[in-house]
Amino acid sequence: MKDAALVLCGGFSTRMGEDKAHLPFGDRTLIEHIAATLAKCVDEVWLVAREGQDVAANDRMALPIARDPATGDGPLAGLAAGLASIEADRAFVASCDAPLLEPDLVGALLDIARGGSGAIPRVGGHYMTTCAVYAKSLVPEIERLLAEQERRPRVLAMQPGMQIVDEETVRRFDPDLRSFIDCNTRERYREALALAGFEPPQD
Repeated sequence: MKDAALVLCGGFSTRMGEDKAHLPFGDRTLIEHIAATLAKCVDEVWLVAREGQDVAANDRMALPIARDPATGDGPLAGLAAGLASIEADRAFVASCDAPLLEPDLVGALLDIARGGSGAIPRVGGHYMTTCAVYAKSLVPEIERLLAEQERRPRVLAMQPGMQIVDEETVRRFDPDLRSFIDCNTRERYREALALAGFEPPQD
């Protein structure tokens, strides 16, 4: 069975104040770093971007892009667009601002999700919906939810066949929960750089 990965990059980066996907991370950008990590774990990697959004880093990566035509519908709409585009039966979904993904956790979640509708970690009492696995077969249900003005990805945790992965299990593959460190703010970005052993950019 083939596996895919979707990197969600259609957000507006309002808290960061600039496009997070293209921030430097070592000798790459954030999105290039994440895509390279996922390429080691799956058979196909897609970017999910807004309609008309320029993903400059993809000039180097040449990855397929799924376009989300919705504006303001959040990651649930992006998820539907991405899942509808892949050839694989399911996809690991990652945000473009979480560069410390642990490949062992990606592989474990794909294994746990096998044969069901997906696998979502629950860490610190929260569903980690942008570090999770979803089946392509969920597209009609996601489209129904969007039509009913539902925008919260966590509602997918209630889908039949969805595996909820507890924190103890997650820590077996990612002891320090690095996969869930995002770069939503300048401070969080600097933290991620330090953990990866990279120098912060000069302001």
